[in-house]
This record gives sequence, C-alpha cells and structure tokens, in this order.
Amino acid sequence: MMAEICAHIMDIVANSITAEAKKVDIFIAQDKKRALFTIKVVDDGKGMTEEMSKKVQDPFFSTKTGRKVGLGIPLFKGTAEHCGGDFYLKSKIGEGTEIFASFALNNPDLPPLGNLKDTILVMIVSNPEVNFSFSYTINGKEFTLDTKEIKAQLGSVPINHPEVISFLGKYLDENL
Repeated sequence: MMAEICAHIMDIVANSITAEAKKVDIFIAQDKKRALFTIKVVDDGKGMTEEMSKKVQDPFFSTKTGRKVGLGIPLFKGTAEHCGGDFYLKSKIGEGTEIFASFALNNPDLPPLGNLKDTILVMIVSNPEVNFSFSYTINGKEFTLDTKEIKAQLGSVPINHPEVISFLGKYLDENL
C-alpha cells in the first residue's frame, strides 16, 4: 500500500505517459452519503491486450526492462480491495486504458488523499504535451480543470511557464 492515494494516481498517470497518451482524464469523487471514494483514470495511450491487462495486475510482472516486478497497479488494486472497494482495468489496443478503483471512506486503512494540488501541478508541468482533464467531486460539488482549454487561452505561452504555474497553483488552492 502506498502512503497516499495521490502516489497511486501519479503512478497510473506515469503509466499512461509511458503508453504515449496524449490525453489523460482523471475523475476523483468523494461521496459521504454513500461512504465511497472513487478514482478513474482514462487515457488514449497504446492500450493493452486482454492478456496483458491481466498480467499487469500481477506484482511479479513488469513491462519495464531490467525489472521483474511491477508494483504500481497491483498495489493500487490491493489498496482498493483491502479498503472495502473494487478495482477494474479495461484496455484495448490502439484505444487506451481505463483504470477504476473505489474505497470505503469509513475504512480505517484508507490512506489519506495526499497533496492533490501538487500532484496535479507536477503532472501538468512535467508533461506539457499531454492534455489533462481533472474532475474532483465532493458530495455533489464538482471542480474541473482542462489543460486543453487553458492552452487555448494561453496561445503561444507554454503551460509550464513560471507565471502560468504560479496562476495554476493559486487557482487550485482556491478550488480544491
């Protein structure tokens, strides 16, 4: 189990980037009425075969050269299941991958979310060529951020320009 949910999100997004995704959608929802916390990450990367989709959930398998284990997805799955939730991974070659995990909010082993603002900023700044869409819903109140829309407003100014990063940091502070 990773110390924070944001570490799982960062790991899954890193997999999306490795799979050459140009668009990554992240949906995070917290519903106290249903006592449920959910995360879904959808990308338009290379995708995987059904067989590979099953293999990447095995901690003793890795697609990375030089490593015989890949713990990111198995740890995410294990955390979800250990915390009274569910996990699924859907993928199709040439179309991308969708990963979903749910967690019981009242489970004492549920790791804290972590620093969502910094997680989002690092993803955006480190991968300016990728379009990210974030949706964070708490008890019906939704916050969304779409870097494609932001990039359109910026014109020729890069999204990882220091002034843009500063603006995004303040914007996320105000809304998360």
